[in-house]
Amino acid sequence: MSAKRGLGRGFDALIPADLLDESFDPTAGQDHKVSELRSIKLSEISPDPNQPRRMFEETAMAELTHSVREHGIVQPIIVTASKGGYTIVAGERRYRAAVDAGLERIPALVRTLTDQHKLELSLIENLQRRDLTAIEMATAYAKLRDQFNLSAEAIGQRVGGRSASAISNTMRLLQLPKVAQQAIAEGDLTEGQARPMIGLPPEEVQKLVPKIIVGQWNARRIEQVVATLKADAKPRPQTTATKRYADESGRLSKRFAAPVDITVSRQGKGKLTIAFGSDDELQRILKELEK
Repeated sequence: MSAKRGLGRGFDALIPADLLDESFDPTAGQDHKVSELRSIKLSEISPDPNQPRRMFEETAMAELTHSVREHGIVQPIIVTASKGGYTIVAGERRYRAAVDAGLERIPALVRTLTDQHKLELSLIENLQRRDLTAIEMATAYAKLRDQFNLSAEAIGQRVGGRSASAISNTMRLLQLPKVAQQAIAEGDLTEGQARPMIGLPPEEVQKLVPKIIVGQWNARRIEQVVATLKADAKPRPQTTATKRYADESGRLSKRFAAPVDITVSRQGKGKLTIAFGSDDELQRILKELEK
C-alpha cells in the first residue's frame, strides 16, 4: 500500500479514519486537485433548493446538534461557489446542526460543479477497474454516498449493474477495525472472509485476523467461530446442572472452533452436542476428536 495521500494536515485532522480513510481512497489524488478546504461563515452557505431530502428526523438531528456543540464539525461539508456565497452539495444535516448549535463557521471542501462532476466520473471509472481491493471499493462507494448524495441503488447502476444490497454489504466492511481493513487491502483477507467479523468487538477481530491468515480459514469456518464467540458473549439461562459444565463447554467450543453445548438432566444423564455447518466442518471436527 502506498503512503497515505491527502489534502494536507487540516483535512486529515477533520476526517477521521472511520469515516473516510484516504489510504484506501482510489481518487484521493484527484480530490486534492479539485477541492479546497476552507473555514466558511454559516451566513454565506445556503442549502441546495434541489436537494431531494426534505425530512430530517428530529431525534437524530438533536443528537447531531449535541455532538456538534461538543466536538464541532468533524467531517467537512461539500459546497460549490454560487452567487453571493456557497451552495451545499453534501452535508446539509451537518450544516443544520451547526446552525442549531450556534456556530459561526464550519469546515467545507469547495469544488466547482464541473470539478464535482469530474470527480464523480473518476470514482465511477476507478470502480470499474479490476485491481481494486474490496476495501478500496467500499471507500469509493462511501464517498459516492456521502459526498455525491448517491443511494446504494444509484451507485450500483453506475458501476455496472450491481445490486443495492451488494453495494451496502461492501460498504459495511468500513465498520471493521483498521487491522482487518489493512489485511483486506494487502490481499491477506477476502471480502467473504472479513464480512462475518462485522459487528464483533475490535479486540476479538484483532485476535482473529492473524489466525485466519495463518490457518487459511474459509468463510464457513470463520462464521462458525464468530457464532461461538457471540454465543459465549450472550448470557443464557441455564439449569443448575448445566452451569457446572459451562467452563468445559466454552473450552471445547474454542478447541473445535464450533458451538458446543453440554446439557445435563436432574438424574445426571446428559448430552454433549457439537454443531457443524457443512461436511467439511464435520470432517475437521472428527479429525480433531481423533487427536
